[in-house]
Amino acid sequence: VQLQASGGGLVQAGGSLRLSCADSGRIFSSHLMGWFRQAPGKEREFVAVIRWGYGNTYYSDSVKGRFTISRDNAKNTGYLQMNSLKPEDTAVYYCAVGNFYSRSPSNYNYWGQGTLVTVSS
Repeated sequence: VQLQASGGGLVQAGGSLRLSCADSGRIFSSHLMGWFRQAPGKEREFVAVIRWGYGNTYYSDSVKGRFTISRDNAKNTGYLQMNSLKPEDTAVYYCAVGNFYSRSPSNYNYWGQGTLVTVSS
């Protein structure tokens, strides 16, 4: 299984970015895909998750209303659309696959390599 995260970059506060997570192992279909982030000196934290088969989505309070998680079954790719970005959103963003709904990184089995998002003020 290989997850490839991409789409990070430098953006001004208020701007938008879309992250992608491509699954070469085709395991998304029977699992959940989540996005987590880790800022310097902080623990990895939950951002959003989607049940791949049903499309149910869940968000952390800090991003609800600004970020949207989605998936494209045909491309076996998940996305995180991030709008109204704030400097506090600066972090390395990781996609991950888990077997059940959880906000804990320890319950996710497969991880992408991370993509850096930097939001300037």
